[in-house]
Amino acid sequence: MEITTIRTPGLGDNTYVVVHDGQAIVVDPQRDIDRFLFVLNESNAELRYVLETHIHNDYVSGGRELAAVTGAEVVLPAAGAVKFDHLPAFHNEDITSGSWSVRPIHTPGHTPEHLSYLAVVDGEPAALFSGGSLLVGSAGRPDLLGMDRARTLAHLQYISVNRLAELPDEVGLYPTHGAGSFCTSTVAGAHTSTIGQERRTNPVLQYADRESFIEGQLAGLQPYPSYYAHMGPANLAGPAPRETHSLPELTVADIGNATVVDVRPAEQYAAGHLRGSIGIPFGDQVGVWAGWVLPFDTAVVVVAERGQDVDEVHRQFSRIGFDRVLGVVFELPDRAELVSYEAVRIDEFVRRLLNGDIGRIVDVRAPDEWDAGKVGGSIHRYVPDLYESVADLSSEQPVWLLCASGHRSTIAAAALERSGLKPAVLLGHGVADVLKRLG
Repeated sequence: MEITTIRTPGLGDNTYVVVHDGQAIVVDPQRDIDRFLFVLNESNAELRYVLETHIHNDYVSGGRELAAVTGAEVVLPAAGAVKFDHLPAFHNEDITSGSWSVRPIHTPGHTPEHLSYLAVVDGEPAALFSGGSLLVGSAGRPDLLGMDRARTLAHLQYISVNRLAELPDEVGLYPTHGAGSFCTSTVAGAHTSTIGQERRTNPVLQYADRESFIEGQLAGLQPYPSYYAHMGPANLAGPAPRETHSLPELTVADIGNATVVDVRPAEQYAAGHLRGSIGIPFGDQVGVWAGWVLPFDTAVVVVAERGQDVDEVHRQFSRIGFDRVLGVVFELPDRAELVSYEAVRIDEFVRRLLNGDIGRIVDVRAPDEWDAGKVGGSIHRYVPDLYESVADLSSEQPVWLLCASGHRSTIAAAALERSGLKPAVLLGHGVADVLKRLG
């Protein structure tokens, strides 16, 4: 059996292409199916099934389209109640593919309908595709459907992960959610493992009893992106194929009422940007952060440097259902017509801090990062919270924004600007670096 892992770093997710005896399955594909088609074409295998472990909350699924393009069947948990044709999977009812089979195992907890899929070769269990159930060093969080259901789902997750832990040690573990995913209850480790390794080391399998597991699952849950609320309905309805055309080049005059997302480097954005634009420096999570701070399905125009991978930006937007990306602007007006704010490197920031020349400091990192260490005198406001309100930050002086690198501070700057505040940003370094300099 050959298993190819296709990572989507910005989401912290994995998709798997599994080939055996000329037959293939794909597990949990995102909407940009060209990546999976490439692997399938290289393998020269017939795709029989596209398996979905659950109704995904963090991306738009590509399962329906991939099945339609290849002639495969899309398989979903029977309890998922999706609104399009599919093969319903039931607990322990094997789905055969020539000389091997896939055994659905009901593993509710991350979602109520959740299934894991056990690949069985020559009658022996070989690999487990666990979706958002048992993860490497963690388990899928139970609160994405609301805290009113979280305790019940955590109870079910306890049963599920311990059921999976009873499989033989040598069975490979291939979860969908991994490091970097907001769908994990605690920080996940590597992306793949074995059942034996997880039984020995995974904290979620070390709890003495069910109640302590539940409390552990519900303690310290971190915020997750607001766009998640829209993914389940989209995946239940049956997503449309994503648009793959290149973005047309626009001028500033073409922007109209669209929201502008500026993906240029943080230093360039600080030096001059269009009024009202939101700076999200290019990286693996451009789409995730846009989906967190923008109204869902808003019309977007991208501002970028020539040479930046604008197609990748478009791809990331489409993964989360942002389909109204109108085009890209490469040419901006003269700097005098743009908005700017102060951005400094760490030496200058620390010098000013020690001289008492830094006023209000706002730490925009995630809550767990803030709890781990902070600059004295700073206050905490997570980036998405600033897009809800900045009422407590009124100041005539610049409000200094700190994170781990300047990336999230750049995203936060737009929230302050639109409320008439003056942001200032530490670039290239973050809170941990400042604390080291201060001793």
